[in-house]
Amino acid sequence: MTKRILISMMATFFLATFTVTALAEEGLGGNKRKGKYTYRKVYKACMERGEVSSPKPIINPADKTMEQWKRIYETKDFSEFKCSDEWNNLSEEAVLDIFSYLHSGAADSPTPATCK
Repeated sequence: MTKRILISMMATFFLATFTVTALAEEGLGGNKRKGKYTYRKVYKACMERGEVSSPKPIINPADKTMEQWKRIYETKDFSEFKCSDEWNNLSEEAVLDIFSYLHSGAADSPTPATCK
């Protein structure tokens, strides 16, 4: 009987740990891997249209703090990114994915990132 209780408790602990880890990775509701891909795709399309000279994004995630990224996402002011046509055509889900990528790689995040 004690063995069953111990096994049940261990199983519950591992399930809870796995769930918390999975939710923490997902973070803000967006998919940061998809966001990184979409962010690069926006600039590639923008370069092909001629508005920017490089397919590399002009703003890296580590250029701003988490709070600054949050403010940009909340106000939906993407003017400093240029490529307004591409940004205006993004779905809310795509914008959230990009925000998750930028926010997770912010200068004050545990793992600051840059676009390479």
